[in-house]
Amino acid sequence: MKSNREILKEIEASFEREPRINLHAWPLRMELDAGVLTLEGEVEHVAAKKLALELGGAATGVDGIVDRLRVAPAETMEDMEIRDHLTDAFLQEPAFADYAIHALVFGRWESVREAPREPTGLLQVEADGGIVTLNGQVTSLSHKRLAGVLAWWVPGSRDVVNGIEVIPPEEDNDDEITDAVRLVLEKDPFVNASQLRVGCRDRVVTLDGAVPKPKEKDMAEADAWYVFGVDKVVNRLVVLES
Repeated sequence: MKSNREILKEIEASFEREPRINLHAWPLRMELDAGVLTLEGEVEHVAAKKLALELGGAATGVDGIVDRLRVAPAETMEDMEIRDHLTDAFLQEPAFADYAIHALVFGRWESVREAPREPTGLLQVEADGGIVTLNGQVTSLSHKRLAGVLAWWVPGSRDVVNGIEVIPPEEDNDDEITDAVRLVLEKDPFVNASQLRVGCRDRVVTLDGAVPKPKEKDMAEADAWYVFGVDKVVNRLVVLES
């Protein structure tokens, strides 16, 4: 049986082989206790976070994982700014027009909007140390995923904990994930989704098509990573810029 030290060495080696996990620029702390791996530190982007969790969880000798990884924010924002930015995004999103929206302010829930008609759902927003926590109830998996992506789009977000319930429950599958990624790409004002094709198999999303600039290629990939339930993204987008 391998020792904890040997298992951690193997996990570190798997991180070193993954180019999107740059341990030299973004070092991580790892502990293994009774088969539970704890990963802690700041990573460059959401892809590094999800890949580190996937590789760590797949290691022999790891039975569970504690996620304390945080993504470096695009912009430094106070929790109040993050909360207000996200609730504004929810208010403007047509898919949530019939949802009540509540925010945790100084330890108390405040109503941002009570639905004009009989509410079909509820979105609850918390922000603490740049970590956004979402709770409440929505009517579809696509709405749960959309809420999560809108939270990731807030420049100051360092992590998103999506605890929203889907009522009635829906069975998840690759087609659901494909539809959610397409929806997110269509809503991203910085991505021309009409030129993109999305596929998904075993929670691995593949992006095909053409984009005018490298930045748009990166944005499209980030959008796919932001979608709840996506384990990996294969970016085959071609940049047309000469």
